[in-house]
Amino acid sequence: MNKLTSAVKVLVVDDQPLIVEELCEFLESSGYRCVPCESSRHALQRFGEDAEIGLVLCDLHMPDMDGIELVQAMQKVAGKQRAFEAIMLTGRSDKQDVIKALRAGISDYYQKPINLDELLEGIQRQEAALQERQKELHLGHLNLKLQYLSESINDLYHDLDKVRRSPTPVPADDTESMAEDAVSAPIPSIFNKLSPRQLDVARLVGKGQTNYQIACELGITENTVKLYVSQVLRLTHMHNRTQLALALSPGQLAMRQPVTAH
Repeated sequence: MNKLTSAVKVLVVDDQPLIVEELCEFLESSGYRCVPCESSRHALQRFGEDAEIGLVLCDLHMPDMDGIELVQAMQKVAGKQRAFEAIMLTGRSDKQDVIKALRAGISDYYQKPINLDELLEGIQRQEAALQERQKELHLGHLNLKLQYLSESINDLYHDLDKVRRSPTPVPADDTESMAEDAVSAPIPSIFNKLSPRQLDVARLVGKGQTNYQIACELGITENTVKLYVSQVLRLTHMHNRTQLALALSPGQLAMRQPVTAH
């Protein structure tokens, strides 16, 4: 028998205490940490509290909730963020119960009296299957993060390319709001070090627009807008977007506008 301690816990559920005790004693001697439960309600509570539970060994016929209902309730608790495998035990030989259990997502099925060696082999198989599912979940999360990062990087490269290709002032056929910005009062000299796109973002912040609104207007992601706002605050030595908005508000710009003689 495997004497190494498994990283996954086994939730053992049966309304007969002697069966729970026997199964836990056998599995713990085989290297598994067990969580004993004598009711479906208690088992569901323990499952929700302990994220290390990855294998569920439960009786089919129990009061309150039967084994199938229990596993379905656990599936709702787990959602898409947590994987687990369930093995059903029963003292009855009913083909319809087997079909119903398999349709509910239960991985394996053993009839009482249980051959413990066969059960151990089944648990080891389900532990290996669980490890594969957990890897897939982890890879899925990483892929989402990489996709989000890739989109942000693509937006940045796109903006850099636009700056390199079009260093001239905003074209006359741009939107009305951009045209109004072009003829507005000169901005403070502290903003001179900003790139054209950083300045676009700063002006829209000054107009009181949210990151989402700015993203829609400039055709970039909201995450990229956050990056630009952070860059603008750092380059202008301002503490927050409120201070930035005040510095670029129409009233403040009008006060700063120099008077020139002609």
